[in-house]
Amino acid sequence: MTKSVDPVLVEIVRNGVMAVTEEMKTNLMRTAYNMIIYEALDFTVGLFTADGQTVSIGLGLPTFIRGMAETIKAELKHFGKENIEPGDILLTNDAYITGSHLNHMTFSLPIFHDGELIAFACCMAHWQDVGGQLGGVTTDIFSEGIQIPVIKYARRGTVNQDLVDIIRMNVRIPERAMGDLRAQITAVKTGEKRFLELVTRYGRAEVLQAIQVIMDQSERAARARTSAIPDGIYEAQSFMDDDGVNVGAPIPIKVRVEVKGDEMIVDLSDVSRQVHGFYNSGITTGHACAQVAFKCLTSPRDYPINDGSFRNLTVIVPPGRVVSATRPAPMRWWMTFPMTVIDTVFKALGDALPDKVIAGHHADLCVSLVHGIDPKDGKFFLAHMGPLGGGWGAKLSEDGVSATVCINDGDTHNSPREQLEAKYPLLIERYALIEDSGGPGQHRGGLGCETVIRALTDVTMNASIDRAHCLPWGLHGGLEGTGNQVLLRRDGEWDKERANAKVLTVQLKKGDAYALRSGGGGGFGSPLDRPAGQVREDVQQGYVSRVAARDYYGVVLDPETLEINEAATADERAAAIPVHQKRVAAQGQQVRRLSAAELTQKPPGHAPIPCLRISCCGMVSFPFLENETPD
Repeated sequence: MTKSVDPVLVEIVRNGVMAVTEEMKTNLMRTAYNMIIYEALDFTVGLFTADGQTVSIGLGLPTFIRGMAETIKAELKHFGKENIEPGDILLTNDAYITGSHLNHMTFSLPIFHDGELIAFACCMAHWQDVGGQLGGVTTDIFSEGIQIPVIKYARRGTVNQDLVDIIRMNVRIPERAMGDLRAQITAVKTGEKRFLELVTRYGRAEVLQAIQVIMDQSERAARARTSAIPDGIYEAQSFMDDDGVNVGAPIPIKVRVEVKGDEMIVDLSDVSRQVHGFYNSGITTGHACAQVAFKCLTSPRDYPINDGSFRNLTVIVPPGRVVSATRPAPMRWWMTFPMTVIDTVFKALGDALPDKVIAGHHADLCVSLVHGIDPKDGKFFLAHMGPLGGGWGAKLSEDGVSATVCINDGDTHNSPREQLEAKYPLLIERYALIEDSGGPGQHRGGLGCETVIRALTDVTMNASIDRAHCLPWGLHGGLEGTGNQVLLRRDGEWDKERANAKVLTVQLKKGDAYALRSGGGGGFGSPLDRPAGQVREDVQQGYVSRVAARDYYGVVLDPETLEINEAATADERAAAIPVHQKRVAAQGQQVRRLSAAELTQKPPGHAPIPCLRISCCGMVSFPFLENETPD
């Protein structure tokens, strides 16, 4: 236990460290060169104790919650505390330490006060290019770009220019990479300056003691809320489509959660072993999966985010799993599988915490990478399209949110279409919500989005999207949302068959286009219990089709006025009960929601058409004609 500290000072320090990390975040955004940092906000900043415990993390990517802390601990182990000096700045992008991919450059600045190491400021940010191959699925870490071990970027205030030159030579657009490097240095130096001001004003011992009090308070809150969960062992499973190498071979995701008193254990031992394709992540991400789910369930609004919140959480992650991969497993698309691991933890606790969990969500960034030669200046360009945003699962009390970035990326944003068109030879033809994509339920799942991008010059496109087949599941009688999709339009015609949502190293000619379609969220509760007035409003808003309103919600609307036919609705809902029960039983056994006609003609679990997704009204979900954009 920490000794008594003035509670007023505790609150000053609480808000002070949060203000420091927010200013670090702001300065990084204002000085970065690549849109993925200053618009998409693909980064996280934080303050840490002298031994690497999290003090405060600026709102950003939730799954970075362990990456920076473990990086600092690895740096302390590598150099020894006695060999870290004032003026040093440490750097690594070692994927097996950070838990993510080589694009995440992580700078750590030790903060000294009167010659004593008292804290660290850290910044992990996504560089758009770190060398390596641009397209296809990588199968080892060596093909993914430059690897930087734990090293000193600056030693006692002097920058290691040799290191800078090596980095510069290994990236395709060095002026942008160097700009992002300087922006990260600005961020960590901001953290150092503002934290020292806090210490100078209120006293070093007092501030450090207040931080320990904040952590103790976070622990007590987490324990109290964990105690409210019924004791027991909870399990769930799901899967990923494939690893991009063994196409069509599902990757199993199984989780086990044990609650006993005020302690929780999240066991990821049965998550798939590391895969051949680039969807692996390091063990720190395995721990982050459990911590993100735990934080959401026990203390989602308690700030600052700090290590005290996780003292009563035990995470079991054996090495060699897809979220604890070992060298030289490829890590390029590290962020995809962890989202479904988190989703599956929520699923496991669906009965124990029906008022806290959400149904499944689209669980993918739904991004694409486009590169080529810009005809305006003849220079190479690399464009990052997304994240797209999609549907989140519904809750016990409300509908799921639409057009929202997946859980892995938390506070990140999609890039403004105007900026993309201004900077790259691309035209955004469409960006819209997808009707009927949200899972039917008493509370409806959020809607996915569709964007159509036309190439204004010859380009190469890559999209490594998952969860086309593992649909976002419903809970407590709710039904699944639609899956993620990628479609191509070449020579004026849209394709209609694809084994998954991974489109790799595709050549598009000037005038060709592609569509990214994010999935919808799962529903919560039986759709037959959704008030008919709400279903009518959904149809009026274009969220649900009139056919789906009848087929899934049992609500009969006049085709002209959309008025509710009360008598027909009562009859339809009574007749739909057995059909709905079959749909619920069939969830997870097919790659699409089943129409009522199919359920009355075929038994649940029949072999579906593998490449097409069927919308909730029973129609192929891309029924557009030649030379038309999908709608």
